[in-house]
Amino acid sequence: MAYERYGGPEVLELRDVPAPSPGPGEVLVEVVAVSINLSDWEGLRGSPAYARLGGLHRPRNQILGTDVAGRVIGVGDGVTGFTVGDEVYGDNLPRGGGFAEYLSLPASAVVHKPPALTFAEASALPQSAAIASQAVALAEPGSRMLLNGAGGGTGALAVQLARARGVRVTAVDNAGKLDFLRGLGAEEVIDYRRTDFTRTGPYDLVVDLVAYRSVFAYRRALAPGGRCVVVGGTARAVLRMATVGPLVGLLTGTRLGVLMVRQGPGAFQAVAEACARGDIVVPIDRTYPLEEVPAALAWHGEGRARGKVVVMVGEG
Repeated sequence: MAYERYGGPEVLELRDVPAPSPGPGEVLVEVVAVSINLSDWEGLRGSPAYARLGGLHRPRNQILGTDVAGRVIGVGDGVTGFTVGDEVYGDNLPRGGGFAEYLSLPASAVVHKPPALTFAEASALPQSAAIASQAVALAEPGSRMLLNGAGGGTGALAVQLARARGVRVTAVDNAGKLDFLRGLGAEEVIDYRRTDFTRTGPYDLVVDLVAYRSVFAYRRALAPGGRCVVVGGTARAVLRMATVGPLVGLLTGTRLGVLMVRQGPGAFQAVAEACARGDIVVPIDRTYPLEEVPAALAWHGEGRARGKVVVMVGEG
């Protein structure tokens, strides 16, 4: 499922392309499942502005999809630890290429799939689990944490991780997701369309996955010594938090900035193991076949999904 120009789901086209071959240090994977992330929606539209870093006027990587699960069918030179037939999952950010039958990616980007997880569940974890675990690690047991954009894949994991850590979570999203978030363990829920969450609190930690508010709005939501981090959102909001945020924090005794997320298997395996044990649920809202990637991206991009949206490419 490829595209040659930025736009909405209508610019995507299902086409035949040459099958990739694994280069040195790479594995060739027959894709079974690939989950949709915010980065896919942003990369499709070329917005916010930072989504065009790989190509200002047209996308450099013409096949989206980074979080994949599948079977190894080829191994490049120098690769150890993987053989043909191994079930693996991982994150191919920033190269993408997952919305396809075959994907060649660095062996360092994948690990063996836990047998207790389905391919769909495994594909739902890499980016979301990395972000969620590193955000929740900033919260102390017993503290108050607010999570904006909580109803998506990352937020759904973060709510559960925070509850397991003994953190009191206030989850923010649209009204259609509030019962879902309560079911995951949120102590309080807020419909952002009716209530300005920055006028509630105070909170010891604010994590915004879809940032668009001003630095000063985030500041007023914080308790003394509190911290606010943003992960995604408008280019303006992210830039302000990266530049003005630390200065405002210094002057007010708080900490405001951007969460720099570590990627790779080391960042998501612990969460995957917790999911495999049944300690944490992998919430999958909908699955789509490869030919319906445009509809899957639209469902995710419009903010309608409760948890993850997964594209099933092959047989799992």
